[in-house]
Amino acid sequence: MTVPPEDIRALVCDKYDGDSSVDTSADIARLEQGEPLAYVIGWIPFHGCRIGLSSHPLIPRAETEFWTEKLIAHLVERFGDTPFTLLDLCAGSGAIGIAVLKSLPNASVTFAELIDTHVPQIRENVHANDIDAERTRILVGDLFNAVPHERFDVIATNPPYVPSVRTLDASVIDHEPAEALFSGSDGLLHIQRILEGSAAHLLPGGELWLECDIVHAEEVRALAITNGARSAAINDDQYGRPRYLVSYYP
Repeated sequence: MTVPPEDIRALVCDKYDGDSSVDTSADIARLEQGEPLAYVIGWIPFHGCRIGLSSHPLIPRAETEFWTEKLIAHLVERFGDTPFTLLDLCAGSGAIGIAVLKSLPNASVTFAELIDTHVPQIRENVHANDIDAERTRILVGDLFNAVPHERFDVIATNPPYVPSVRTLDASVIDHEPAEALFSGSDGLLHIQRILEGSAAHLLPGGELWLECDIVHAEEVRALAITNGARSAAINDDQYGRPRYLVSYYP
């Protein structure tokens, strides 16, 4: 495939600090094979943070950054300077939790991730963004199995939610982790498990922010109510598509 000139400019700027004398032939070969630009560069900006991608977690999307910014603004309003706890579930690169930590010095974040090879990446990203590691924990496990008896003020998650029958672009299928994308034939396998367990892992008055597939957004909202949320709403992303759930618990 032909690499767009703007991708090459971004590569030189972000990977080599604008040094056009660097030999980028190996990088361009990777791009020609369809590897995502973010992996070739090795990191991606996310709400003012530098998120390394060396372990090849799911690349954070603009839609996730959009609702994370909404989440941060809400947390500032809700908690002010009061300490609070947040669980970044299905953490991947840790982008959501790191953005929260960077913006709110009163936050403590637990990262829960299924794939243990992403643990050093999250740790590296915490360090790269000058965040006090004492405010973080990184745990490995299948969803809430990582935190079986714990409760948090807030859970934020971008879980796998793509139906297994859906066709995705080859650059995604061939390079990004399938376990972070697909979730059963309807895309709801992980989300249903998260909604079934959230009430037991939230402190009184707790809240859940969850990214979902636009096709099943209303079904996700109904599942939240069925599983103990006192209120739940689906919110649009920056493109006007129903993209993320915000639900509140007793």
